Amino acid sequence: MLQIVHDTRIPFMKYRRYAYAFSLTVMLIGVISLVLHHGKFREGVDFAGGRIIEFRFNQAVTADAIRKATDHLNMAGAEIQEVGSGGLDFLIRLPVDQEQVVGPRVGRELRGKAFWAVLISLLAILIYVGVRYEFTYALGGVVALAHDVIITLLMFSVFNKEITIPIVAALLTIGGYSINDTVVVFDRIRELTRVSQKKSLSDIMDMSVNQTLSRTMITSATVFYVTAGLFFLGGEVIHDFAFAMLLGIGFGTYSSVYVASALALELGNRRERKTREKAALAAARA
Repeated sequence: MLQIVHDTRIPFMKYRRYAYAFSLTVMLIGVISLVLHHGKFREGVDFAGGRIIEFRFNQAVTADAIRKATDHLNMAGAEIQEVGSGGLDFLIRLPVDQEQVVGPRVGRELRGKAFWAVLISLLAILIYVGVRYEFTYALGGVVALAHDVIITLLMFSVFNKEITIPIVAALLTIGGYSINDTVVVFDRIRELTRVSQKKSLSDIMDMSVNQTLSRTMITSATVFYVTAGLFFLGGEVIHDFAFAMLLGIGFGTYSSVYVASALALELGNRRERKTREKAALAAARA
């Protein structure tokens, strides 16, 4: 079996509180950005309604010149975005009018379906992991998945990118990738728990992450390189989808260790403390 690293002994769980601080900081930046954008994500035509028109000019023009032209044609509020470079290609997004392509009612329905698709996926994963392992692992896995999806969404606010149907597809893909990586770690934790009962839960989790580290690095690197190719060479249509996937791959790999496993460790330690306290109380009464 191909391995990049061998016999590592990195104390991952030792640094979990730094990871908590990092995740909270990233989320805080995203929330501040969302507040500055009036509490709303920038929705694409799929959700907000309207139409997008792409223009190619024979000579270079500026966005300001196009905006003056759209204002003159009573198209105030049009969003103008340069595609590529050189001032030749522009995307113009027009608000909903009498010739709407996607109306606001259809957009609301799509937004509602997207929300339910993500929510049902989270619940299904919670049930699956809970049946296969136990509730503490299931909770850690679902929180890690939600962590990846939420951070990706917040980064779209930070970078002022549109939320469209392909982005929802990317979020669901990120969820599947994230839980797959998490389950691999959980499998190793379960195996080592059976054969290393004298070791602490923290040590078992460190061993599990180290033993699956090579597999995680190979899988993540492979997906990352392919997605990076789409991001840099795939063109404008696939650009935002690839951007979401790159974020999801990075945070999905990170969250398998520092969200899913770390949360399972916190809950496991809490359960062990309560067990010891009950035992001590029972001994005192006896």
